[in-house]
Parts: sequence; structure tokens; C-alpha cells
Amino acid sequence: MASRSIDTRYFESSEDQMINLLDQIKDWQINHGFLLKLMPSEEDHSVLSYPVGVSVFPTPFPRTQFNCAIDLQKIYNELYCAIAEDENWLYSVTKVLIPVEPLARALWGIYEETKKAGIVQNISAGIFRSDYMLHLNDNDESVSVSPRTIFECSLKQVEFNAFSCAGGSHANRVADMHRYLTRIGEYDLGQEQRGKEKIDVKSLPPNNNIGGIASCLASAHAVYGSPKSRSAQQTAVLFIVQPNNFNIADERPIEYALWDRDEPVPAYRLNWGDILRDTSLTDSRQLLFHPPWMKSKSPVEISVVYMRAGYETHEYDVTGCQARLQLEKSTAIKCPSVLSHISTFKKVQQALTAPGAVERFLSAEKAAAVRATFVPVYPLDESPAGLHARKLATDPKESARFILKPSLEGGGHNIYGAEIPDFLSSVPHPEWSSYILMERIIPPIMQNVLMGPAGVYEGEVVSELGIFGSALWQKSTDSERRCEVLENSTAGWSFKTKYSEIDEMSVVKGYGCFDTPRLMED
Repeated sequence: MASRSIDTRYFESSEDQMINLLDQIKDWQINHGFLLKLMPSEEDHSVLSYPVGVSVFPTPFPRTQFNCAIDLQKIYNELYCAIAEDENWLYSVTKVLIPVEPLARALWGIYEETKKAGIVQNISAGIFRSDYMLHLNDNDESVSVSPRTIFECSLKQVEFNAFSCAGGSHANRVADMHRYLTRIGEYDLGQEQRGKEKIDVKSLPPNNNIGGIASCLASAHAVYGSPKSRSAQQTAVLFIVQPNNFNIADERPIEYALWDRDEPVPAYRLNWGDILRDTSLTDSRQLLFHPPWMKSKSPVEISVVYMRAGYETHEYDVTGCQARLQLEKSTAIKCPSVLSHISTFKKVQQALTAPGAVERFLSAEKAAAVRATFVPVYPLDESPAGLHARKLATDPKESARFILKPSLEGGGHNIYGAEIPDFLSSVPHPEWSSYILMERIIPPIMQNVLMGPAGVYEGEVVSELGIFGSALWQKSTDSERRCEVLENSTAGWSFKTKYSEIDEMSVVKGYGCFDTPRLMED
């Protein structure tokens, strides 16, 4: 974060009031595990961590657009459930990636091997997150606005995530934190005496990501039922995680919530690199987990595989491909399946903007609601649209209006504006087709104080709203329908804020901060 001084006059607070507020936030983070684990610790027995970046004040956001995003999530869930079961369409829009994108090649190879072996589980689970920003209509660049001007903005989708959707637990905590600070009067800051509108706790929406995500996994676990293998005594959800995970405070609460249910759902964690060592398939392809600490006991039959690892290209070496194939071939319900994983590629987001694409999966009314959130997105292949996009992307002036995105997850991969031409000049032309060109969303600029590991600074900020959804669906045997949606829910939301001059939003990588929308009435 760039260094800034705090102008306490803007927030109508004295220096002492601000210091007290910051102390309250620090205490909240420590007491609620709102932290990132420092890896590696100097000593095995030590617990070293640092706080997650947060906004000091909740940021204004229009209630109507927040509610619109909430209402849209079930439609988006339905859309991506259908896409994950339309192998032909999904292949037609992503096959261009196979020669140039190793991750796409690995995932399609795993799917083909699974098909050859015979798919033994036709039920899938999905934990999704659709991200949006407010867009200033008819404006060429971001401008500072008053809270009232945000009502002139439309809601535009940044991206849709279908794999390892992070931030749910952190977003839960920041909502609770801001609501607590409001209740105890920390945000009054002398505003009443100056005739300013106080922050009302009713303007800060509650959040239930942890419970919502855990409920989806519990439902899938219940659908799977009792053990099918004679050697297993119980079934459990298996979290596939990255080793040396600094973001465990986002993952673990979901695991704990499963164990804390009235009827506990057993949940275990397994590092990506240990899948082949600690799991096996029975002849009828039940996935058995052999916890190293339970060597003398029966194996655990896995009901649901919840993927929080396996989205990085480097994870798919020969061993990684074999490990993912073992999971995919099993009778366990996958969250997500390989096809659902492929649906999160940016190439799919681009393909959906084409005429008739969304309408292939949704009714006209639902498709129109989804399309209203789209911004122009172009392929960068050798189609007429792709050739047009290549001209835009290589033009130093035109490229300023766009973002270049690869089909990769994890943040930090995008190329912005004027940097696009030079970047593309370093990429072989055949690889250009692995990217999409997305028109930039022009968000309103607000004012806030952000607090992160680098310090506490005031500045102009922009925000991003994410809505978490969950679904459970079954592949349909009816040729007229692609899938039957068994459960379709909105789990909760996330709200992230960054300084306006920073392009990336990832909080755990230090770009943005978790925030709470202060819902404003028009």
C-alpha cells in the first residue's frame, strides 16, 4: 500500500477517536482469528500470524444493486450447473486452449480418462462466487463521487468463480466486526453533533458464508449416504488443500462448522501432494481415505471432495494429474467436478457474451437479467471478433480501455491497459488465443481508510461485491434437460475495497482489504 496520511477531518474524528477505533479493530482481529498464518514459522511450536487487510469504515453501496446481485445468484448457479453438464458446448468454447494452455490440456485429459473408465457419480456440488463492480454509465474514467451518485451506476460482472472460491470466512468476520463497531458507537465520531447522518447497523447486511458453504457440503454428504465399502465405518467430507497454507483462517471455519452441526459431518484435510499416498479406490471405486494418524483403524469413505487446491498449472505434473484422476473417477461427489472446473475459465465468460449463448441454458427472462451484468468481452483468437480484438489490444491508445485475462485462477495474472501491447509482443502469436480481452469497468471512487500489514492510510478507493452461491445437481437422463438442480441457494457475500490506483483486488496477496457495504437508500 502506498503511504498516505489520515485526514481525520474527512471522517469527523479526532486523533484520539481514530486511535481508539483502530485499537478496537486490532483486538477484534486477534480475538476472532481474522488473520493470515505466517509461513514458515521460525519454531514449530510458535503461532505467527498477521492481520487480514480491512477497511476501517464500511463503504457506501446502493441497496438496490446489492439486492439485485443477491437475486441474480440463483440464476447464475442454475446457469453454471447447466454449463457443467453440457460437455459438447464446453469443449467447443475451450478446445482452443488445449494446445496453448497446460491447465486446460490437463483437465480435459483427466475428463477423457474418467469417461473411458465410466463415470460412476452423476451428482455434483458447486460453491460459486460471482464478482461485480459498480459501473459509471456514460463516463470515460473513474471520478470521485458523493454517496448519492452511486445510484446512477449499473452492476457489472467482473468474473464468475467455480473453483476454490476463497474469502467467505473472512467476509463473514468483517461484516460481524463492522456491525459490532457500529453497535458500540465507534462510528459516531462526533457526527451527531455536526448534524451528519450516523451509520445505522440496519444498513450493514449480516453475512452467513460459513454456514451457507458448510450447509452445501453437508447436503452433498447426506445425499451420498452411508458407506458402500465394507471396510469403511464412516463417511466424511475431504478438503483437498495446498501445503503450508497461510490462508487457513478462511478454510478451517467451514471444516469446524461441519463438525459443529447438531448431527456432525466428519471433515478431514489432505494436502494435494499426498492424495495418492493417503487415498485408494475400491474395485467399485469408492474413495477411501487412510489418515496417517489412524493407521490402526478402518479407512474413511469419502462422500464429498471439496477442492481448495488444484487450480495452479504447476500442480498438474504427472503425479498431480494422476491424483486428480483418482478423485474424479471415484464415487465421491465432487465440489467441483472437472467439467465444472473448466467452466470457470475466462474463455467461458467470453463465450457467454455471444448472441444466443446464455439463452442456450436459461429462459429468455433469466438470460436477459444475466446479460444486463455483462461488459464487452472479446476472444483473442483468429476469428473475426478475435482479429478485431487483437487490433484493440495492440493499439497503445485503445488498449487503455481493456484488461487482458488468461484462463488462470489465483489472482495476479491479469494485464491492464497500456501494459497490454508490450506484454503481447513478448507472447508467441499462437498463445494469444488463450487470453480474452475485457472492457474495463469504470467504478465510482469513494473515500475510506484501509488498514493492512503495511499500515493505516486514507485514500480514494473502489470496491468489488462478490455473492456466494451453492448448488447440488444431478445430470439429467432427459435429452431435453441437461441437469436437475436438487438445491440452489445464496450462501452469503464478500465485499473488497482497494486504493483506486491499484489494479488487482486480491486481499491475501496484499492488494485489497475486506470491507462491508453500507447499504444506501435511493
